[in-house]
Amino acid sequence: MYQFKLNTNNGHRTKLNQVVHTIIMDIEKGVLKKDQQLPSVTGFSKAHSVSRDTIEKAYKELKKQGYITSVASKGYYVLGKKGTKLKVLLVFNKLSSYKKIIYDNLVAELSKKVKVDLHIHHYSIPLFKEIMDESLGKYQYYVIMPHFVSDAKRSDYMKIIRKIPPDELMLLDKNLPELGNRHMSVFQDFKQDVYDSLVSATDLLKKYDRLTTILPQYHNHPAEILDGVAQYGKDHKMKTAVCVNADKVVLTPGTAFVVTSETDLAKLIKKIRKTTLKIGKDIGIVSYNETALKDLLDITTVTTDFAGMGKSAAKLILEKQHVQVKNPFRMIRRTSL
Repeated sequence: MYQFKLNTNNGHRTKLNQVVHTIIMDIEKGVLKKDQQLPSVTGFSKAHSVSRDTIEKAYKELKKQGYITSVASKGYYVLGKKGTKLKVLLVFNKLSSYKKIIYDNLVAELSKKVKVDLHIHHYSIPLFKEIMDESLGKYQYYVIMPHFVSDAKRSDYMKIIRKIPPDELMLLDKNLPELGNRHMSVFQDFKQDVYDSLVSATDLLKKYDRLTTILPQYHNHPAEILDGVAQYGKDHKMKTAVCVNADKVVLTPGTAFVVTSETDLAKLIKKIRKTTLKIGKDIGIVSYNETALKDLLDITTVTTDFAGMGKSAAKLILEKQHVQVKNPFRMIRRTSL
């Protein structure tokens, strides 16, 4: 029997439009199958506290649009999907080589079954709100990267995200536990991932007595990265510090650096090369996120599986699995540590 779930978050729509939209989404997503009978007008009205007049108008509109039909003395039945493709809205925080890997693998896995539209919110809550206000109700799934500026109010962007029906929402890269478990997500656990990666390299880190994270003052990196480094230092009796710019670094033998930005990585390497200090012996370097250039330069990295993230997201959408999946994270050991 059809379990209708009215999305009460869509306050900008009339009750009639909410009913029509919800049934259309359920047909497009395959929740309602071809030839399946819908509840009677009276039964629908009583079960969901919606007026008979609203349900009658909703069924008429759905019939007009070609989603359902009526059979005399029997009731209303689903005709089937109107279109052949699901529509997915993908909202990234920025464009980067990492995001391109996620996008390419997501789209490749979805193949020709799904139409994907891409928007960028550039860490801006007002822009994110504008994108969502214009998009709600037009897609079957909303795939969101909820990364915003470091001083953004969590309540501000949570208010926007809560407007998305949970069964239409997927979070990428970062999960938001307060949303419960009805949505989809493929996420990193930034604190635990960094901590576990450093633990896996304790044999290399033993040659250093200080661990300094270079994190720009006005950054958009998850603050949990610092928490993971600090926890490692505490558990392994290793001094930790934070520097906001590689230009301000004082190079002291016995220091290992965790570098979050590629700009600071380049500055640090250039600075070390002007001294007699040796990378991987006197100074250690761990860079955040893997790239081909870091492989070429033999730089140790801690990184998530960006290709895997895109593939996992596509699989959840195609298989309609409303679960939260932690994305693999690892350290790639090279001579810089």
